[in-house]
Amino acid sequence: MSIDNALASMAVKDLDKSAAWYAELLGVKGSRPMPEVEEWVFPRGGGLQVYQGADRAGNCSFTLVVSDIEAVARQLAAMGVQTGDRTNSERVKTLMIKDPDGNSIAIAEALDPALAR
Repeated sequence: MSIDNALASMAVKDLDKSAAWYAELLGVKGSRPMPEVEEWVFPRGGGLQVYQGADRAGNCSFTLVVSDIEAVARQLAAMGVQTGDRTNSERVKTLMIKDPDGNSIAIAEALDPALAR
């Protein structure tokens, strides 16, 4: 098998409400390729889909890789989003948040150039 890319997906209870929240978090409105899916594609590859799935909402997780985690922490504070556990190592800094449905989102900044791709 040859993998060209990966796409994360998050189940949510209310697609329109969650699409607006993720658009604020990501700084850009998503597209709606299907009535039950909102999607974002990232410049360096990969993507995120938020889909209507109340039965699975709150049980999903994914990681966003950023270049300035402190700037993201300030943005999250301005949004009223509580940041959870923060870790720092020689290789990576991370912080954890939850979306409105309780899905887990890790925010990570690679400090080791071998991790930043």
